[in-house]
Amino acid sequence: MLRKSEIKELKLLSRGKIRDIYDFENNLLIITTDRVSAFDHILNQTIPYKGIVLNKISLFFFQMTEDIIDNHIIHDDFELLPDFLKKYDYLKGRFIIAEKAKPLPIECIMRGYITGSGWKEYSKEHSIGGMFINEELIESEKFNKPLFTPSTKAEHGHDENISFDDMKKIVDPGLANLLKEKTEQIFTKCSDFALEKNIIIADTKMEFGLLDNELIIIDELLTPDSSRFWNKNRYEKGRKQESYDKQFIRNYLLESNWDIESSPPDIPDSIIQETSIIYRNIFKELTGNEIS
Repeated sequence: MLRKSEIKELKLLSRGKIRDIYDFENNLLIITTDRVSAFDHILNQTIPYKGIVLNKISLFFFQMTEDIIDNHIIHDDFELLPDFLKKYDYLKGRFIIAEKAKPLPIECIMRGYITGSGWKEYSKEHSIGGMFINEELIESEKFNKPLFTPSTKAEHGHDENISFDDMKKIVDPGLANLLKEKTEQIFTKCSDFALEKNIIIADTKMEFGLLDNELIIIDELLTPDSSRFWNKNRYEKGRKQESYDKQFIRNYLLESNWDIESSPPDIPDSIIQETSIIYRNIFKELTGNEIS
C-alpha cells in the first residue's frame, strides 16, 4: 500500500493528494499512490490497490479515445525503465511516463445526470454554474442532453463552477470551443461503452494541456476519483445513488463526530477493505480484468 514514493535519483516536482510527479529525462514520471482524500484532507490510511486501479483505468480510457484527441502518455512499461528505477518494484502498475504539457487553468466537466454540486445549486437557483436550466428535474435524473459545465482550477481551496462565457474570458474563445467539443466527444464515446457494461457515468471532469501548441488531454481520465459511476441495474431517479468510489468513506466520516476542519480520524479497517473492493470492482466491470 503505497502512501508516498521516494525516488532519490529524481527531482520531485509535486506531491498532490494522490499523485507524486518527478522530473524524468525531459518528461514526467507520474506515480499514482494509494492515498485517499476526503473533504480536502488526506486521510491517515491508504486504500489497497487504489493507485493501480486509477492508473489502469486512465490508461484504458486514454487508449480508447486516441481517435478523438492525443494524450500525454509516452509509456507505462516497467521493462522500459532504466535500471535505477527498476529497483522501485512498487512502480509496477501505478506509473506512467508522460509528456510535459502546459496545463490549462480549466477543468472540463460533463454532467449526464443531475447530482452532487450540480443538484445542490439547481435545487436553490434552478441553475448549474450560473447557467439557467429549463428542465424540471429531480435528484439523479438524466438530462435531456449532457451538460458541459467548466470550472476553475484552484491552487488552494475549492474549484469554482463557471459559465461557458466566463471560460472564454480565461482561455481563447476558439480554444474554449475546441475544449467543449473534445470533452463532449470523449464523454459520449465512453458513456456509451460503459452502459454496455451496465455502468452509468453520471458525471466526470477532464483536464487538458498544450504540447507544442496542440491540445492534448492530461492528468487522469474517467477514474472513480474524477467521475461518478453508478450501477445501471440499481439506478433509480429521485434519490442519491451508490457510487463506485470513496463515497463509502465519505459517508462514514459524515456519520462520525468529525467537524471536517480538524485532522481527520482514523478509518476502521473494515471500511478501508470495503472501499478497496469497490475500486477493484469498477475496474473489473469496465475492463473485464481483475486486480488482486
